[in-house]
Amino acid sequence: MSVGAICTRDVDLAEVDESVQVAAKRMTACKVGTLMVLDEQSKPVGILTDRDLAIRVVAQGLDPNATIVRDVMTKSPESIDEDTPIEVAISCMRQCQCRRLPVVDEQGKLAGIITLDDIVDLLTDELDEIGELIRSESPTRLY
Repeated sequence: MSVGAICTRDVDLAEVDESVQVAAKRMTACKVGTLMVLDEQSKPVGILTDRDLAIRVVAQGLDPNATIVRDVMTKSPESIDEDTPIEVAISCMRQCQCRRLPVVDEQGKLAGIITLDDIVDLLTDELDEIGELIRSESPTRLY
């Protein structure tokens, strides 16, 4: 299965030059912990997470109204194509030590985002189905 099949297509965005206060309010309103930052061609140039806000703004004592997204976002995040197998996405996450990857189309434009939670949900569903198959074919059910 490819990441395009399970990624979230409706991705919340931040502007590179907006304050982190505005971005944090958007995270709260949208109930998300991640905002993607795109360039003029809709290609990912950054990712802003709640962890970025905690470590790069709050822990540093910066003013969230005066600090802009560009200065604290994770720049040039690793991205993957929509047709990338999930196993490759897991390997990529392990390699770059991240929990989220932008998913891009053939032109490199943002198509969605895949998270470790998305993958865990898929694996949980798959394991549930396997468990049901095993239970349905157990010797006690055959009689």
